[in-house]
Amino acid sequence: MHTAAVVGTGLIGTSIALALSARGVTTHLLDRDPDRVRIAAARGAGTPEPPSEPVDIAVIAVPPSRTAPVLAAQQRAGLARVYTDVASVKALPHAECLALGCDTTTLVGGHPLAGRERSGPLAARADLFQDHHWVLTPTPDTSEAALNRALELVSLCGAVPALLEPPDHDRAVALVSHLPHLMATLTAGRLREGEEYAVRLAGRGMRDATRVASGDAALWADILAANATALAPLLTELSSDLATAAEALAQLSAAAPDPAATAEALAALTALLHRGVEGRARITPPYNDPASRPHTMLSVALGDHDRPLSRLLDDVDAARLELDDVDLAGLAPHRPDRPGAGAGTAADSVGLKVAPGVARPLTEALRDRGWAVH
Repeated sequence: MHTAAVVGTGLIGTSIALALSARGVTTHLLDRDPDRVRIAAARGAGTPEPPSEPVDIAVIAVPPSRTAPVLAAQQRAGLARVYTDVASVKALPHAECLALGCDTTTLVGGHPLAGRERSGPLAARADLFQDHHWVLTPTPDTSEAALNRALELVSLCGAVPALLEPPDHDRAVALVSHLPHLMATLTAGRLREGEEYAVRLAGRGMRDATRVASGDAALWADILAANATALAPLLTELSSDLATAAEALAQLSAAAPDPAATAEALAALTALLHRGVEGRARITPPYNDPASRPHTMLSVALGDHDRPLSRLLDDVDAARLELDDVDLAGLAPHRPDRPGAGAGTAADSVGLKVAPGVARPLTEALRDRGWAVH
């Protein structure tokens, strides 16, 4: 890939342009707002000059409702040899492209699953897509050359490609992106009526849960409307869960509680929370998460140290090296690590899970402090 065009210089479009320009691709910037183009160009995302001939790929980075008409216009103008888009809904824009007579042989639907709570070219980052999934939705009409070009785009942006059918994509993002965004927004909306002292108590949990609620409201209304078919059933199911929780809490707060009804309400609430724990456990760690990295397990014999586990962890802290996890399976149950518990036995050991680059320096540091490490 030598040349590209990005139509729409918002957060996603400008981030793509920054990534491509950093890899030596001549990138042309187009937007109906000339000020956004000037800002993106000033940040090094590309050139505001139009291309003199069709570019290798054009990225249509506009809201879902505008994707098809913008694509049709750019195809008529002969902007590129291959086209893709970044709309977070795929089925409806593709149907609209067909209705407008777009050339679907050169089109590969796309959706990078990355973003920020800020919008616009000033918020863009060249590494925004690094190690994030980027869904491509080729259809039977899509040419092999077009798909390969879109895959090259994903690679140049540092993302991880995933191929899905458009309806499958829409159901997936309704569950893992659109529903969470709507819930975050509704939760944040409750803060408008909260007392000032209550809002001041908001900590990291509330900030994390509502982070995406500060996104562009008009853009998200466009996205949710375009994916209404997939999102509406999820909201119906969630409404049922919310009603169950509300009924349970009403029973638990009753002035004259009935013991049997109270037990039933508590069981219902616990079941909802347990389902959440199980669902959360299914989420695959991100590629740069310690849980997904290769690791080395060090086995440390506790020997006859007094309060061995506490001393070991203190020595790890003193070495200023990071543990990913601790395995206590080799610690004898009759040797709790508490004052007065006595020394460890020769058979006692613990496992220290560390990144490969940490294994050698931590081994040396612990051996210097008298630990037997394998």
